[in-house]
Amino acid sequence: MTLHQLIETSYQMFLDYTKKARIVLLHPHSRYRSILIARVINEPAVKTFYYAMGPDDVNVPSFLSGLTHDLADQYPLFGRHLNQIRYDTITDHKVLIETLVRDLDELSEEPYVLILDEYDRADAADDLQAFIEKLVPALPDKCRMVINSRTLPRLPWVSLIAQKQATVLQDDRLVSSDFYGVEHEGSPRLEVYALGPGYVELDGKQVTTWEGHLPRLLFFFALDRPIVTRAEICQAFWPELDTDQAVNVFHVTKRRLHKALGFDVLVHDGGYYRVNPTVSIHYDIMDFVGALVEGRSREGDEAVAAWQRAVNLYRGPFLQGHSDEWIVSRRTDFRAGYLEALTEMARARQDEGRAEHALGLYLRAIGEDPRREDLHRAVMQLYANLGRRSEAAAHFQKLEEDLKNEYNAEPEAETRVLYDEIMS
Repeated sequence: MTLHQLIETSYQMFLDYTKKARIVLLHPHSRYRSILIARVINEPAVKTFYYAMGPDDVNVPSFLSGLTHDLADQYPLFGRHLNQIRYDTITDHKVLIETLVRDLDELSEEPYVLILDEYDRADAADDLQAFIEKLVPALPDKCRMVINSRTLPRLPWVSLIAQKQATVLQDDRLVSSDFYGVEHEGSPRLEVYALGPGYVELDGKQVTTWEGHLPRLLFFFALDRPIVTRAEICQAFWPELDTDQAVNVFHVTKRRLHKALGFDVLVHDGGYYRVNPTVSIHYDIMDFVGALVEGRSREGDEAVAAWQRAVNLYRGPFLQGHSDEWIVSRRTDFRAGYLEALTEMARARQDEGRAEHALGLYLRAIGEDPRREDLHRAVMQLYANLGRRSEAAAHFQKLEEDLKNEYNAEPEAETRVLYDEIMS
């Protein structure tokens, strides 16, 4: 394949996947990512806005100032909302994100791509990484953010991919495994399971000498991103402590983690912590998210097999039994992927004429998220198709009662219309 053909293949894949995810990462291992960026910018059919991160983008105010300046050159009215507030004095990310999103929403009336180039210049900015993570799900539907970076951004890519917010492309390939670009090979061998209560096996034996739950959770937190800073760890685990106290507790917890596993599992490199790359690690989260990516990108029996694999891998909520804020957030992300796999499996079984099997899958999905009325409607319709009208009615009435008692809400108009159609 010639270079021109490779770039065109990568470009067509890029166009396809920018329709499916809010944020697209051009993996740092991509050989032609900068050429692809140039190809996108020079394509008249794709409305594109461009911002190259600079050395001054060391925090959120600096980033917003640079972004506003450069995008205003491309669209003169950009920043009219941000410029009405003193964003250099506001620390509430929610306010800043809402204001930025208003400007992004007015940037174009048609779908567009926002490229953040040279993103690695902001690697050291903890608050900016947190800001971008919160910005992604709030982006206007017509906006697709593309990140080009020489290093893997410190974002929780596996959870973003699980909830269909992100896609990672490497030239003409969709990345569906080894998302962080580090093949953990060597000895000892760790089997890590986070879906369910969460446990670790070292060379085939379950580790039980944690000296409390914090060392174990610290290990799972480190697996969540490509690299983490000490400040990120302290903020996630001990936000109520001052810096010196939090750092002391962190070092004690890290020593207990290393003692439990018998080696230094967290290594410090260039100001960041990461899981020791010389250790062989098999992590069920990576397998689960990889199965989701394959289910979304394949067709027919191959897609069904991938969805089934994702369902089988989901042994329970992420780190079940813990309620730390970062754990609850990840739990929601991975549950979204599990629901997607269940519903896709249910649709496949319907297409095969296996209505009873599909019904069971939909009911399992409702058990995970009782407020998904699209799932309730699917169950009601299946009951009706099977000639079990009374069960469809009972299902609707139970939904109506639960919504009223638990959420002081009523069924959506579409759900009620379906109920009336079935009963008539």
